[in-house]
Formats: sequence, C-alpha cells, structure tokens
Amino acid sequence: MKLHFSRWIQVGLAIAFLAFLSAKAFAQDAGTRVAVVNSEKVFNESNLAKAMQTRLQNEFTKRQKELRDSAQKIQTAAEKLDRDSAVMSEVERVRRQRELADQDRELQRKQREFTEDLNQRTLEERAKIAEKANAVLRQIAEQRKLDIIVQEAAFASPKADITDDVIKTLNSHK
Repeated sequence: MKLHFSRWIQVGLAIAFLAFLSAKAFAQDAGTRVAVVNSEKVFNESNLAKAMQTRLQNEFTKRQKELRDSAQKIQTAAEKLDRDSAVMSEVERVRRQRELADQDRELQRKQREFTEDLNQRTLEERAKIAEKANAVLRQIAEQRKLDIIVQEAAFASPKADITDDVIKTLNSHK
C-alpha cells in the first residue's frame, strides 16, 4: 500500500489536530490557568531596557563615530585618487590604490569587531533583564496561581496577556 506525500501531510495534520484537542481538553479538565507575555515588549519598553540602551549608547558612541570618520577619510582619499590618477605615475597610482585597499580592509575589520562587541554586550544586558523578568514572572505566577506562562504566543486573548504587568513590576523594582 503506497501513500503519497500529500496523504502523509493529511495524516500528520490529523494527528496534530487530535493532539491539540486532547491537550485543550486536558487543560480545561484540570483547570489549567495560562498567561502570555511578550518578551520583546519587555526588552523594549521596561525602564531596565531603556537604561540598557543608554548604557550601550554611551559605551559605543565614540567607537561608532571613529568608524564613521575613518570611512569618510577613506572615501575622500578615494575621490582624490580618482581625480589625480590621470597625472600620477603608474607606480604612485598603484601604491595609493594598495594603501586605500589596506585602509578599507582595516576599516572593515574594525567594523566587524564593533558589531561583534555591540552584539555581545547587548546579549549580556538582555540576559540581566531576562533574569529579573523571569523572577517577576514567577512572582506573578504565584500571586495569580498561574500554571503556565507562554512567551511569544501566535495568538493570545488580551485578558491572558500579562506583559504590561511584568513591565510595571520590573519598573517598580530598584
């Protein structure tokens, strides 16, 4: 007996649907209380997140400006080389092109390092916020006798969303 690919999809969907119905029935029978939190909103709107953005901005602004200045200097030198190349000797033109290529490679390396450092620091800061937010989530779950808190649900009723409460609680902690 051969089953076609589309038949396998139908069988898989049927099994998934039955699993969903049985999980829903279990949750209703057990009186499971579920809430939802939007972690990205917590990472963007809480006072901790805003302080994180300020810290990172203060930490990386100088390097970002230096990179921009370097890029501008290279651009200016490249434009000057284009203008002056007609009156330069071949040796001088090739030497300057190599210098510009070296400067450009160095700039690209520094830009990669900058991006990696910024991403690493952002992850570190977000981990600190996540740790505090998880403590708040446990606190809210205990207070409201919640069984499950889901992050990033595809759909959630506004009455199940506790994101604003998490942000408010985080903001109230010093």
